[in-house]
Amino acid sequence: MSRQIIATTEAPAAIGPYSQAVRAGDTVYFSGQIPLDPATGNVVEGDITAQTRRVFDNLVAVAQAAGGSLAQFVRVGIYVTDLANFAAVNAVMAEYFQAPYPARATIEVSALPKGVQVEVDAIMVLG
Repeated sequence: MSRQIIATTEAPAAIGPYSQAVRAGDTVYFSGQIPLDPATGNVVEGDITAQTRRVFDNLVAVAQAAGGSLAQFVRVGIYVTDLANFAAVNAVMAEYFQAPYPARATIEVSALPKGVQVEVDAIMVLG
């Protein structure tokens, strides 16, 4: 099985030794996206809602670069620095996804890169 690296300038460049996403067969594995503005590389200003919207916008861009959409996501992993933000993250996710929803885990972590409040990774199946 071949691997195809997925990259787009419509989402932030990787800030470490990893790819935005990797396609293996019909499955696309997304690296975690944090709320970076792809144009500047800076963390977006605002609360957890603004940060979560930017994360999902970044995921949309990478999904499109892979030839897919959020409707083809089968799993989403959400990492937050405060589970008190669970409802706000859910509300934003509901703006981007429709039923049937992907499987999901939401995990509180002690810290995330660049001091952001949220990071999301995903798996998408094409075809």
